[in-house]
Amino acid sequence: AAAFAGVSGGYSANLFIGTVDPILSGITQEAARLISPEYATHPAINWYFMLISTFLIAVIGSFVTEKIVEPNLGAYDDSYAEDVDQKNAMKPLTSQEKKGLKWAFVTIFGLGIIAALTIVPEWGILRDPVTGDALRSPFMRGIVAWIFIFFLIPSIVYGRITGTIKTDEDVIKGMSSAMSKLALYMVLVFFAAQFIAFFSWTNLGTIFAVSGANAMQAMGLTGPLIFIPFIFICGLVNLMLGSASAQWAVTAPIFVPMLMLVGYSPEVIQAAYRIGDSTTNIITPMMSYFGLILAFAESFDKRIRIGTIISTMLPYSILFMLGWSALFYIWVFVCGLPVGPGAPTYFTP
Repeated sequence: AAAFAGVSGGYSANLFIGTVDPILSGITQEAARLISPEYATHPAINWYFMLISTFLIAVIGSFVTEKIVEPNLGAYDDSYAEDVDQKNAMKPLTSQEKKGLKWAFVTIFGLGIIAALTIVPEWGILRDPVTGDALRSPFMRGIVAWIFIFFLIPSIVYGRITGTIKTDEDVIKGMSSAMSKLALYMVLVFFAAQFIAFFSWTNLGTIFAVSGANAMQAMGLTGPLIFIPFIFICGLVNLMLGSASAQWAVTAPIFVPMLMLVGYSPEVIQAAYRIGDSTTNIITPMMSYFGLILAFAESFDKRIRIGTIISTMLPYSILFMLGWSALFYIWVFVCGLPVGPGAPTYFTP
């Protein structure tokens, strides 16, 4: 339960820029351009807030596990567990595997130095060639490629040392196996792109944004408290549409322009969205890995069902949303801190 809550309930909280950051920022940029055609974002627009959120999620998750979930689970009865397949059972690392891990970490360290040399110094070759900016630069636009390299090369080093990779064919087979699991995601991205293009072509995004902004202004919902229903709505939609990028592709063309017209920046809007999207991941069967979690849990207790998982994870979801929303309000509106480098809080149409 604790691991599932940390990985999925705190999905957006991260110490580093992840693969989801460039995807979401790209969708945010396209949605923002419905109002401001020249608006530009970058993958690190939420980094500060997501970094500090990591520690909050760890504290809340530990509290819920020790004070609520674990006491309610009771004593474990292994008579309901399935027979463990000895072939797939976890075993101590062999000396060769330890050696492989050591050299994989050395490889990661070396790649980190190379990456830093391309962006940290003023003469870094992957800075913006005109302005010298590090945020809106080829490095940030290609962050997904860097993440790919950071996974690929250490994996090959580990495989060569442990003997699981002997030829280039083994590398291709491994990559093919991983890519075969991305078919669903690629289909979602295709239709998400069509959805955004449709909103842009028909101007529906602008129409909904202007109408919604006028309605909120008429009701007096223009202050920071407007993000409370927004976060709740995002969490509710996530129960039916589990993919972070697919959901944002559907909701961003409506909410980003709408809240921009009220006066808030796309960067802040995206940060608020990520709270709602993350906190309800652990209580929806629509989440892509929910079935895997259920199967794994059933191997330890055959009585576990979908309802068991949801009821166990519900305290995490509720307290994550409350605590994370409170941090968002304090960080952005009380302390006046940016959610990321170069990320303003307010937008002036």
